[in-house]
Amino acid sequence: MFKPAAPKAPTPADKRPNVPGAKELVSLRIDRSVLDHFQSGGPGWQDRINNALRQAAGVGGDDAVTPDELNSSNDG
Repeated sequence: MFKPAAPKAPTPADKRPNVPGAKELVSLRIDRSVLDHFQSGGPGWQDRINNALRQAAGVGGDDAVTPDELNSSNDG
């Protein structure tokens, strides 16, 4: 009654998003004292860690936010 379905090869998903400035979720082990330092500044601590890593790695970018610009109003 029905013809057998022709199997379609699955297409692999893109590994990285093609969005400029997109962030990637990672798991990272850091010293408790380092985490406490960044979290003591309140909301935006993940952005502060990201900016410190960008500075240490010597990579900038238009989307980089300076520590003075970080506050709860831009904590997304």
